[in-house]
Amino acid sequence: MWHDVKMLNNISNALFGLILLALLVTGVWWVIQRPMFTLKSIRVESGQTTVLRHVNALTIRNSALPKIKGNFFTANLDMVRLAFESVPWVRKASVQREWPNRLVVTLEEHTPLGTWGEGDQLISVAGDVFTANLAEAEEDVDLVELNGPEGSEKEVLARYQNFKTWFAKINLAPESVSYSSRYAWSVKLNNGMRVELGRVQDETMLRQRVDKLMTVYPQLLASLQDSIESVDMRYPNGLALKSSHSSMGLKKQTKASGKT
Repeated sequence: MWHDVKMLNNISNALFGLILLALLVTGVWWVIQRPMFTLKSIRVESGQTTVLRHVNALTIRNSALPKIKGNFFTANLDMVRLAFESVPWVRKASVQREWPNRLVVTLEEHTPLGTWGEGDQLISVAGDVFTANLAEAEEDVDLVELNGPEGSEKEVLARYQNFKTWFAKINLAPESVSYSSRYAWSVKLNNGMRVELGRVQDETMLRQRVDKLMTVYPQLLASLQDSIESVDMRYPNGLALKSSHSSMGLKKQTKASGKT
């Protein structure tokens, strides 16, 4: 081997290349560790048309900053993003580097709609469940109550929007919507009346049960005024209602299926 000049030259070139690479890596590492690249500031912006209402410097300082490591070059942007998304009220975060020692973080806040489950969590207008200060949410909106099995958040939100549209025709609005573990729907309206809609196969059947109630509601209101406590729409040929004065059943021929 020692008499093979070509092989010795190749080995020498390879060793020389490795030394140059090591020197280059060392030089780059030395440069990126210079104090000028230490993160001096993090600029937080709103990614929405409105200013951030609930995310402030104090919550960021307590929740996000302790989790950020590294400098301008070495900070892991995914980790920085996750750190900011762990801050209460933050729905989404995006992070960019700004030369030579700054990060720019764009935040999107949750827009609260109501409480979820047992009331210790909130649900947003996008159907995201999150944990935040309930009192802060109540400053923004009159919270509705939504409840359902785990993973049903989007469906419950969609049905709430349906009920809001449907009941608006009789000047009522849902205050709470419940979807039980047995897949039965129940709605409480802003006049205090609870409507049991039961299990349905699809949105069409749900709409039919609501329409059936709205057809007779003016008659019920005229005779019972505001004393209606609950209405059960799960009967195929009518409904059952409970008022503060009495309970009764009303028969009405329909094409609906049996009680579910």
